[in-house]
Amino acid sequence: MSLNITVIKDKILSENYFVLRNITYDLTRKNGDVIRHKREVYDRGNGATILLYNREKQSVVLIRQFRVATWVNGNADGRLIETCAGLLDDDEPEVCIRKEAVEETGFEVGEVQKVFELFMSPGGVTELVHFFIAEYTDAQRTHRGGGVEDEDIEVLEMPFTQAVEMVKSGEIRDGKAVILLQYLQTSGLMNLKPMP
Repeated sequence: MSLNITVIKDKILSENYFVLRNITYDLTRKNGDVIRHKREVYDRGNGATILLYNREKQSVVLIRQFRVATWVNGNADGRLIETCAGLLDDDEPEVCIRKEAVEETGFEVGEVQKVFELFMSPGGVTELVHFFIAEYTDAQRTHRGGGVEDEDIEVLEMPFTQAVEMVKSGEIRDGKAVILLQYLQTSGLMNLKPMP
């Protein structure tokens, strides 16, 4: 049974970079009571993220970059270790993530596997993130990566076990990276025979 929602006000507060809206709505509970909510909703579009892994080397590829929102919230140098990611814009998720992988990591991946799609901050952000994994080889690295014009991205290839330990120690705090590293750990993929 779907909820009964009546929009009272939907006002755009900012369209500076993405869209920030102020929404007032009435939510009718199952028992008939009506609750009025006033919320701000940030619409930044949907995104995709990918974890590159190599079974033969037992390694993964992550990136590190400055994230101003983490810096504002107490991350001392503002840099965050993450999985490669980007906004879809007008692309399909797989097209987007292939493009981002090349730009950010320098790897032109072959087959990609979509593992799920998740709302990452549903209390106030509309974004739905599509999660992928892909096996990589050294031969697939076509350039050094590092992002595009306004990005300053460091590419990190590291042992898978080290990345898992960095989650435990709190060195990796990006939700996307934690989720995909744990997925890779529980999937058993790193225990299978490497691709030829």
